Amino acid sequence: MKINNFPEQIPIFPLSNAIFFPRTTLPLNIFEDRYIQLVNDCMKGDRLFGMVQPKFKTDVYKIGCLGKIINFEETADRRFIILLSGILRFEIKNELKIDKLYRKFTVDYSNFSDDLNLDSNKYQKITDEQLMKKIKIYLHKKNIFIQFSELKNLDFEQIVNTACMISPFSKEEKQKLLEAQNIKQKIKILDEVLNFNLLDDFENKTVQ
Repeated sequence: MKINNFPEQIPIFPLSNAIFFPRTTLPLNIFEDRYIQLVNDCMKGDRLFGMVQPKFKTDVYKIGCLGKIINFEETADRRFIILLSGILRFEIKNELKIDKLYRKFTVDYSNFSDDLNLDSNKYQKITDEQLMKKIKIYLHKKNIFIQFSELKNLDFEQIVNTACMISPFSKEEKQKLLEAQNIKQKIKILDEVLNFNLLDDFENKTVQ
C-alpha cells in the first residue's frame, strides 16, 4: 500500500507509556466513554486510529503509530477488548475541532514511508546476539518472562519492537525508540537504554 491510501485526519488515543510499531499488535482494554465512542466510530468506518503518548495535560508527542482494529470483542459490562495492528508511523500537524468526546488530528506520514516496505529480506539479514542477551537479562531483572522460542516466527526487528513495547522504560525512552528512523538507529538507542537501565539497577543495589 502507498501513503496516500491512508487518511490525513485520524482519531487519536493518547496512552501514557504505551507505544507500538508497524508490524506489531497491541491489545487494548477500552472502558472510558470517549474511547468507547472512538472505537465505535472506527468500527463503522475504516477501523483506523492513531496511538500517541501524552506529554502533560493536553499536550501529546508529535510522533505516533497508525493502527487498524483486527479483533473486536464487547464484554458483558460494555467494555471493548480490541487488538490493534500497527501499520505506519505519523507526525501530528494540528488538532481538529470536532463534536466528539475523543480527539482528532491532521497527520503526515511522509517521513515514515519505509514502514510500508514489507520486503522480508530487509529484516532477516539484521541480527544482534549481544543485544538479544541484554534484552533477556533486563526483562528477567524486571520479572517479565517471555518464551523467546515462541517468537521464532518473527524477524529480528519485530522481536526488538516487542521488547521495546513491553519493557518498563520511561516514556521519554520509549518515544526515542519509536522515533528511530530505521532498525540500525533503533538498535543503537535500545542498546544505550538497556545499558543505562542495567547500570542503574546495579548501582541501586550496590547503594542498598
